[in-house]
Amino acid sequence: MQPDEALALLKQGAAQIINESELREKLARGQPLRIKLGVDPTTSDIHLGHTIVLRKLRQFQDLGHQAILIIGDFTGMIGDPSGRSVTRPHLTHQEVVTNAATYREQAFKILDRERTETVCNGDWFRTMSFEDVIRLNSRVTLQQLLQREDFKARIEEKRPIRAHEVQYPIMQGWDSVMVKADVELGGTDQLFNILMGRDFQREEGLPQQVVFLLPILEGLDGSKKMSKSLGNYVAINDSPSEMFGKLMSISDELMARYYDLLLRGAAPGDMHPLEAKKHLAFQIVQSYHSANAAKTTLDEWNMRFSQRDLNKADLPVFSLGEQRDFSAVMVVSDVYRKVFQSERSHSEVSRLIKQGSVELDGTKIRDPKAKMTFHPGQILRLDRKRAVRIG
Repeated sequence: MQPDEALALLKQGAAQIINESELREKLARGQPLRIKLGVDPTTSDIHLGHTIVLRKLRQFQDLGHQAILIIGDFTGMIGDPSGRSVTRPHLTHQEVVTNAATYREQAFKILDRERTETVCNGDWFRTMSFEDVIRLNSRVTLQQLLQREDFKARIEEKRPIRAHEVQYPIMQGWDSVMVKADVELGGTDQLFNILMGRDFQREEGLPQQVVFLLPILEGLDGSKKMSKSLGNYVAINDSPSEMFGKLMSISDELMARYYDLLLRGAAPGDMHPLEAKKHLAFQIVQSYHSANAAKTTLDEWNMRFSQRDLNKADLPVFSLGEQRDFSAVMVVSDVYRKVFQSERSHSEVSRLIKQGSVELDGTKIRDPKAKMTFHPGQILRLDRKRAVRIG
């Protein structure tokens, strides 16, 4: 792929690149680039928020570049303060190492194992003397570190900033020197940390890495960043039914965001929001489990919840007037025409009925000629997208 083509592909979904011209120059070399992603295993689960940057890393791999996955066994004990209003709980090294074992396996649900170099930053931090740490710290001013938005906010709110937290961006920046990164991926909250890596690389006489930022995914609550500590997450190791159920709980507004960030597309415009949400959940379950698991989960969900959802839904009302006894094909044809402005011939409607698409209060109607008695409040479902309440 030509550099301009590769750049256009890689830019899709990016929030910010510093800068594009540098990235294009690197791509034009025609040699595999070293693409860095650091992850801190502060919990045992990778969630959908993490997958946005992991999938971008996989895209680089598919273009022939080398993924460098840094497991932050040392930085994980500090915990990234980016976007945090309080200090993270301190983890022991053993807790981080235990979490790291599951992180690797989950990451390889997305990454190509054969084209991923996995390293732990404890490999270099563990060998540093206290004198080395002091010398590294001497390269950064306290004023620089306190320019971080999250640190400034804590100072204004009179919340404490622990001394070990200001070490985090220094350590992340030094990681880039140690792995000789050409590009570093991260969420938009990682800008300060990744720029620190550029500064250290310049001081060490190395080519500076490109900053490649991806959007941050909101959690199930629709407001805060997806996080296990906040309980608003979908883990890629969740069971199919749990994953599907969590995704069905999101708002319609958040659904559009998830389509964009997780499926790289828009929700189908001709689909009822409920059906679009099922499609989203199906696609994600299929990605992290299998097509069979997704189909089974969808069928179970429809069986358990669809009718109940319709009972609560704000459906259009179809009034039959005084007469209440009609043939199924006549009523369904009238509903299509009068409510949905869709002309359907009797033969088309008959075929839908025979296929089992039409339901009355959850019971399938199979005989187009059957005489039926309708009552106010009943729900007549025409197909997967359309339903009315009998008035």
